[in-house]
Amino acid sequence: MADAYVLVLNASYEPLQRVSLRHAIKMLVREVAVIEEASDAHFGPFPVPKVLRLVRYVVMRWAHQRTRLCTKAAVKLRDGMCGYCGGHAETVDHILPRSRGGALTWENAVAACIKCNHRKADRTPSEAGMTLLVTPAEPRYSPA
Repeated sequence: MADAYVLVLNASYEPLQRVSLRHAIKMLVREVAVIEEASDAHFGPFPVPKVLRLVRYVVMRWAHQRTRLCTKAAVKLRDGMCGYCGGHAETVDHILPRSRGGALTWENAVAACIKCNHRKADRTPSEAGMTLLVTPAEPRYSPA
C-alpha cells in the first residue's frame, strides 16, 4: 500500500492529479479533501482512499493553456540533439533564417551544434544541402 496512488478531483469533479497515499491522508487530516471512493482497508482512522475530491475549487489555468513559450532552452530540451548531424546540441538554428523573416517558433527552430549552425549559415536547409533529422513541432503536454 505504500506505493499506492490516489486520484484527486477538483471540486467540480475534474481530475487534477495523482498523489501518494501519504499525501492523500495529509489532505484528509487538513480537511481540504473528502473521500469519494475508498477501499475496504483502513489506514489508522481513515479508510484507504482511491479517489479524493477537493472541498474548494482550484483554478488550473496551466492545464488549459494551449501554447507554451518557445525559448531556445525549450527547443534544445525538446530535440536533445543536433537536428542536422545528431551530435551535441549547443545552440538553436532557425530553419527559415531570421534575416528572411523567420521567427523563433516551435515549427521554425531546431537544436543544432555549432558546426552545423555555421555550415547552414543564412540559408534554408535545402539551399545548404542539409537534411533535418527531426520534424520540429510544438511539444505535447502529457499529464502525469
